[in-house]
Amino acid sequence: MATAVHRLFWLVSVLVNVCSGGELLHNGDLESLDSWVCYKVHCEITTDHHCGHHSLKASQRSSDGSGPGQSFNATQGWLYMVTAWVKLLNDVPGKLGQPLSLMADYTFTDGHRHYDGVVDYPLAQKADGWIQLQAAFKAPNRAIKAAHMTIRGPDAAVDFLLDCASITNIWHGSGWRASADKVIHDVRQSDVNIHVTTQGKLDKSNVQIQVLQKKKSFPIGTVVNAWHYDDQKQSRYRSFIHDHFNWAVHESTMKWKHIEPFEGRYHFELPLRVLGALKKNGLKVRGHNLIWSTNVAVQDWVKHLSGDHLRNAVEHHITQTMNQTRGKLEHWDVNNENLQGQWYQERLNDFNFELTPFRIAHHNDPHVKLFLNDYNIVAHGKMTGAYVAQAERLKKANVGLYGLGVQCHFYNEEAPDPDLIKIRLDMLAKTGLPVWVTEFNIVAADENKRAEFVETAMRAFYGHPVVEGILLWGFWDQSHSRGPHAALVKGDNLEMTAAGHRFLDLWENQWMTDETRVLSKSGSQFTVRGFHGDYEVHVRYQGKDLGNLKQTFTLGETSHTVNINVHV
Repeated sequence: MATAVHRLFWLVSVLVNVCSGGELLHNGDLESLDSWVCYKVHCEITTDHHCGHHSLKASQRSSDGSGPGQSFNATQGWLYMVTAWVKLLNDVPGKLGQPLSLMADYTFTDGHRHYDGVVDYPLAQKADGWIQLQAAFKAPNRAIKAAHMTIRGPDAAVDFLLDCASITNIWHGSGWRASADKVIHDVRQSDVNIHVTTQGKLDKSNVQIQVLQKKKSFPIGTVVNAWHYDDQKQSRYRSFIHDHFNWAVHESTMKWKHIEPFEGRYHFELPLRVLGALKKNGLKVRGHNLIWSTNVAVQDWVKHLSGDHLRNAVEHHITQTMNQTRGKLEHWDVNNENLQGQWYQERLNDFNFELTPFRIAHHNDPHVKLFLNDYNIVAHGKMTGAYVAQAERLKKANVGLYGLGVQCHFYNEEAPDPDLIKIRLDMLAKTGLPVWVTEFNIVAADENKRAEFVETAMRAFYGHPVVEGILLWGFWDQSHSRGPHAALVKGDNLEMTAAGHRFLDLWENQWMTDETRVLSKSGSQFTVRGFHGDYEVHVRYQGKDLGNLKQTFTLGETSHTVNINVHV
């Protein structure tokens, strides 16, 4: 995990490089109603406030879509940061909470309109007090005539306060690459200090010192289709995984719906067999997932449970699954996509049930690292702020949360925006928790475009210090949830695509270390800047490898010194 110093450096660099083009909202501190539009909602000024001395109170709303708003100047394709603080004044009986959102309404110069949900916050309550809605977003890449931002979401019967609203331009340029490269140099690499002494009359021009990295310590992994992996005919699939990755995650077979599709009928054999084979071949494995909170992911027999029967079923499943995998997995995604759905909380009418699976998992195995895992966080940013709030709740409850998993499934033919990726990761970094890119894939029909997209995203991920690991969600066209246009390799022989070549060039060439120095030119003391991982140092004289002088070591966050005495 990146050190606190590295993270501090990054946050300082963000303040320097993310430049505001000025405030685009008028009267954002809500000291009056000037410039605010209140259509089908009653607005008034109140003394309850988050900043300044007043805030806007919204009441008598006609629907969940009505709320105060304001027009702002938006430019085609520009990046913006929006923030607003909202406080609910009442709850609705029988509902766990209320959704909050910021909705942008664009009118284009050709007369067409487009609505874009910029911020989603799924479950707000009166007891939360002031809630920050925040997101980095990109205006549509069309000529814009007018833009309007509205605060909306709660039931019409819910009144709320609004304060401290802001929309600012975000600096958007080519500087991201230099910033990412600096982080890669400072955080992903350390110095290897070589000290060489010689005996006898050696010709130093014939002495070569090679610093060769054999393994990368940074986690780079892939999702694994257990059925393909277990198929003896799929040796090329297995070999590609073993040769190019050091981490893996089961695609489906670790999920409750697959382990126990019918009550009491368990299917542990295949996932455990594949897990054992992956570990035997040197890969570390993530567990995905203990429960999944969206309605479509809950199996029918569980949907018929309620109350203590449901609570007991969840506890039994987590306990039994962790008993089967204890000591074999590095991570568990505990409550998958809990921002997208809250099936268990709603069924039990218990908002705080989001804490229970973590408590059960941590009790059963305090050594495995426990994660949240969700989307619309980094590749798209509607829920980045809500994810931060959820993480802070779990941290405060001390339930064993280790890190944040971010799914990064970019839209079809969507070029990843490295500036938005960086800004959203900055927001997550404020939690103090490490981030794993758990489900990364790119879709583009053109292989070369796909290669460019893959490289941009990978550099943005690897070039941010809060990111501890990256896992692909598929690489082979015959085993990819998003089809052949997302593949790195294709066909029965797993032939490399342009995107596959680009991916491997980054991870196995550009971001690996292999340097050879000639002693007559380098001097007896020199430094190699190396990527973290396992190394060998070889000494050659007159082209012959001096095997007795070979040394091995692991390079981590601190520098390493190698002393060599060359004699023949």
